[in-house]
Amino acid sequence: MTHIKTALLGALIAVGFSVQGGTAHAAATETLTVAGGCFWCVEADFEAVKGVSEVVSGYTGGTTDNPTYKDVTRGGTGHYEAVRIMYDPAQVSRAQLLAMFLRSVDVTDAGGQFCDRGESYRTAIFAEGAAAEDAKAAIRQAQQELGQEIVTPVLPLQTFYEAEEYHQDYYKGSDLQITRFGIKDQAEAYKRYRSACGRDARVRELWGDAAPFAKGH
Repeated sequence: MTHIKTALLGALIAVGFSVQGGTAHAAATETLTVAGGCFWCVEADFEAVKGVSEVVSGYTGGTTDNPTYKDVTRGGTGHYEAVRIMYDPAQVSRAQLLAMFLRSVDVTDAGGQFCDRGESYRTAIFAEGAAAEDAKAAIRQAQQELGQEIVTPVLPLQTFYEAEEYHQDYYKGSDLQITRFGIKDQAEAYKRYRSACGRDARVRELWGDAAPFAKGH
């Protein structure tokens, strides 16, 4: 029965997921805001989804106006590293995006994500009204499948502050970066960081074949 549920869920996600990721030109665009640890990784994942037109990295959920990256990662602002996902609901539904999100993070970890610890790296879904009800339903479904408590909360929408320009599309940048692995171009530095942080290994451990993004890394 578990294999059947996983197969059905995989089919649902596959409808909205394309590893090639072409840009969608939507007549009407909706927005979903989520926090899933490092926003570089969440942005990279969701920009590969068919029907998603743009993903913007930023900060939300806190009390400081116009926070900087240093402000947020230092702690005390209450902000999460988050992304704003803009999508065409005719091509991918909010329910599909929520299912993908919950299966792309460690929903059992309240203290951060993977190697990134602290309040700015916690997971959350920011939504109100019908979107919040959809998020709660998605969490219930995911928790039933996982068989563990999901600690990812649904929080009210707050002001979303776009992150600094160098954070946008970080995963495909070409600037040289000095990292623990030596001097690498930005895209390679991102790949090394993601692997070393254990993101995909942990997601696969939790979700197995239901993880929509981890298999490609």
